[in-house]
Amino acid sequence: MYATTDTLATTPATQGGRSRWLALYVLCAGMLMIVLDVTIVNVALPAIQDDLGFSNSSLAWVVNAYLIAFGGLLLLAGRLGDLLGRRNIFVSGLIVFTAASVLCGLASSSAVLIAARFLQGVGGALTSAVILGMIVTLFPEPREQAKAIGVFAFVASAGGSIGLLAGGVLTQAISWHWIFFVNLPIGIATALLAVRVIEKDKGLGFGRGTDVPGAVLITSALMVGVFTIVKPAAELGWTAPRSIALSLLTLTLLACFIVREATAANPLVPLRIFRSRTLTGANLIQALSSAGMFGIFFLGSLYLQRVLGYDALEIGLAFLPTTLVMGLLSVKYSEKLVMRFGARRPLIGGLVLIVIGLALFTQAPVGGNYFIHVMPVLFLLGLGGGICFPALMGLSMADVKPEDAGLASGLIGTMGEVGAALGLAVLATVSATRTEDVAAAGKPVLDALTSGYHLSFAIAALLVTTAVVIACTLMRPTRSTSTEVELDEDLVLDAA
Repeated sequence: MYATTDTLATTPATQGGRSRWLALYVLCAGMLMIVLDVTIVNVALPAIQDDLGFSNSSLAWVVNAYLIAFGGLLLLAGRLGDLLGRRNIFVSGLIVFTAASVLCGLASSSAVLIAARFLQGVGGALTSAVILGMIVTLFPEPREQAKAIGVFAFVASAGGSIGLLAGGVLTQAISWHWIFFVNLPIGIATALLAVRVIEKDKGLGFGRGTDVPGAVLITSALMVGVFTIVKPAAELGWTAPRSIALSLLTLTLLACFIVREATAANPLVPLRIFRSRTLTGANLIQALSSAGMFGIFFLGSLYLQRVLGYDALEIGLAFLPTTLVMGLLSVKYSEKLVMRFGARRPLIGGLVLIVIGLALFTQAPVGGNYFIHVMPVLFLLGLGGGICFPALMGLSMADVKPEDAGLASGLIGTMGEVGAALGLAVLATVSATRTEDVAAAGKPVLDALTSGYHLSFAIAALLVTTAVVIACTLMRPTRSTSTEVELDEDLVLDAA
């Protein structure tokens, strides 16, 4: 198990049993608020455009401004949690996110809304980056930790589909302003409860000094990288001069960051953390699976809307099977699967189910029937996600030292965010290009749209298939034991 060091003597692991679970629910409430915001806004975009006068091109910045701040700051926020105390960073993020949500709801112009969304992304990064690190210190015992991570994984992965439903209800029943105002009571209550039920942890401190150059380099690299993905690459393509120039700038900043961290006396991100095969593999799988899953939630929604004619509320209801199945497995059965089979086998099995679901989605026709062509796909995605994501979250933290828990938590979040942004940009671009080519050949519009979505679904399946290959190679166990409860070295919570 994790050893308690002097610098972490007051970590939340000292909390009693009941209070630890209360703390988990508070952390998950904060995470749910952040995850909901990612998709709840998508449903309201048409209403926001009509009300604030966004152009078609500028409307994307309602989403992009959030993604750039969120994806760019996750890694830095996770490390700040290690240095300054994770509860401090979590509560600070809630305050920033809640205040920014109010500004979004009050926005009377497009410029104000975009600026407030960027600030929301900052708060979202601070809040979510430290949660997984707090969970592994709250629950050091393997069985409890597996169950706790299952709850967290459900909230983190299924919250997006809940956001589609909530966004449709709030936008149609009241107005788009309330998709932001609803965060005010939730944010305040969560922050107050966090101070009350989560014990304050003592951070490592800045020691021999703050790695300011490293912080500037990695934050700049991630922000430029996410901007490249969501703007020039998505609109102009990866071969456009602007996309190439910004990609080279991103790589240059990353190279400078690596050199800095290798030579800094007190690095922001100690490179030793990447010596773990399990950690490296888990982050690669996170990026690939997020690229496939997030893109499909977005493009699947467009298929339901543009091809099958669903409205916002119907789209939210359509995705309920994914949420329900994922929730049941993550909360009730993921811990039992991990404790019985270790983490590697549920991870591989869940990813394979996702691949099958994505492959089936390539067969959804024009005028498809929901119960025949859509619901089985969403059921498989929920089944696969509910099995593999809790195992993946645990594997990402399995070999991490206590003083690096915040960093590792921010790293897995960063890989998921960047993977989702990259996957969405690539899949959306491929889909649009295929649709234009098919339409130019004289096919009906709905046939052209469906053909574009099919190609994206197939590419998403290939991305997740690559994740399966990584899981079968990098995540190989080095030893195993056969006892009443089968555990191996890749067990989610074998943190010894």
